[in-house]
Amino acid sequence: MSGHSKWASIKHSKGKADKQRSKVFSKISKEISVATKLGDKDPDMNPRLRSAIQAARSANMPKDNIDRAINKSSSSNENNFENLRYEGFGPNKIAVIVEALTDNKNRTASNIRTIFQKSGGNLGTQGSAAHNFNQLGIIKINKKEISDEKILDLAIESGADECISHEDFHEIQCAMNEIYNVKKKLEKIIANFISTEIEWLPLNNVDVAKDREEAAIEFLETLEDDDDVQNVFSNVNFGNN
Repeated sequence: MSGHSKWASIKHSKGKADKQRSKVFSKISKEISVATKLGDKDPDMNPRLRSAIQAARSANMPKDNIDRAINKSSSSNENNFENLRYEGFGPNKIAVIVEALTDNKNRTASNIRTIFQKSGGNLGTQGSAAHNFNQLGIIKINKKEISDEKILDLAIESGADECISHEDFHEIQCAMNEIYNVKKKLEKIIANFISTEIEWLPLNNVDVAKDREEAAIEFLETLEDDDDVQNVFSNVNFGNN
């Protein structure tokens, strides 16, 4: 469940595929359970659950895991999960937004504060970093699903604001309160989606010198490895990487 940031592609080349897959499955399972608890168990009636299941399938998560996460929503402790946002600045003053889904906000806040401090950064108050970002609805579709030309027309017809075709996927941007309306129209043509999320896109990127890249990558990876963290967004730019 990595955030929309340029460091996301770097970490996948670190030889941590199995560990990353386990973390991704864990985070998606939590999202499925909470989405089910807050809405309907029928994905057709619950857009948040439908999107979480689609993300699970894109990550090749086994059907048994998905079913288990849905059934887990009936356990009482799922009631206690909260969506929380933390903001601050890491190495080289990079702005960072951390989204967490937790049943113990004191534990989560302590862990995240420690990660920021160890990196030489600092955790700020809510709003301290958010002004460096624009919050948008982001829908990602594998390029195997539809051509560049057809997705552009479909995005316009669906009410999206922007459509960007990257090397491996199409990225459709829209107002965050319109994301499920746009998605519903896309679903008439598109069967499979990589992800459907509200993301924080940086307004301006902060360059990091090559000799300081490793520290910035380690900081962001450590944040994302925390079990309570669902998404990490940053305005860092790693130059030519």
